[in-house]
Amino acid sequence: MSLKGRVAVVTGATSGIGKAIAFHLAEAGAKVCISGRNEVRLNEAKSQLDKIHSDNAMFQCDVTKRDQVLNLVKSVDTLLGPVDIMVNNAGVSYYTHMSNVMMDDWDEMVDINCKGVTNGVGAVLPGMLKREKGHIVNISSDAGLKGFPGLAVYSGTKFFVEGFSQALRHEVTPKGIKVTCIQPGDVKTNAHLVTKDEDARKQYGGSSSVQILDPDDIGRAVTFVVSQPRHVGINQLLIEPREAPI
Repeated sequence: MSLKGRVAVVTGATSGIGKAIAFHLAEAGAKVCISGRNEVRLNEAKSQLDKIHSDNAMFQCDVTKRDQVLNLVKSVDTLLGPVDIMVNNAGVSYYTHMSNVMMDDWDEMVDINCKGVTNGVGAVLPGMLKREKGHIVNISSDAGLKGFPGLAVYSGTKFFVEGFSQALRHEVTPKGIKVTCIQPGDVKTNAHLVTKDEDARKQYGGSSSVQILDPDDIGRAVTFVVSQPRHVGINQLLIEPREAPI
């Protein structure tokens, strides 16, 4: 199905996976609103996005703040139209040894990875239910299918995303709404650069031994998923580096 005229929101879209998703959706014809916390990077991404086509928008937003996410969706409804596709991509991943008890990092992962998703769903769900159509795409992880050492809290947040999405799907599919979990393996982003527990990253981060995924690989996957006919539901999509299956 063509995405022309459809309205998409992508959170955490100033770089990496979110930015690639936004660009691929725009190239497929969708009107895209990108959001993120960093105003400078948000403006840079918007300028690049407008080179594809000009019918896009941006909104500075912290997904842990419910009122900001609600205002994001209201703004998109005014600027571009009702949201057809919601991509809850904003997330953070820290390697940590649990024995180091880095509770501030744990809290940040829970707040962004879990509350960011529920806030995004809560903001778009009433409108989608009223229109009896829409597609919610939650960016999960292969760590939502298997607990990885060094990523215990991160894995826990992604297990939450998986369970939440499965239950949500059963509730809303009768109303014409799709829910998909995208489950990437290691992706070439700057996420590892903010990890504070360097020993944990060195011990458990094995992505240097194989050719890992590019953000564009995830962008193409999301575009494929949301382009399916209305009767087709892709519930989960696991994307791994070929040399590193789980």
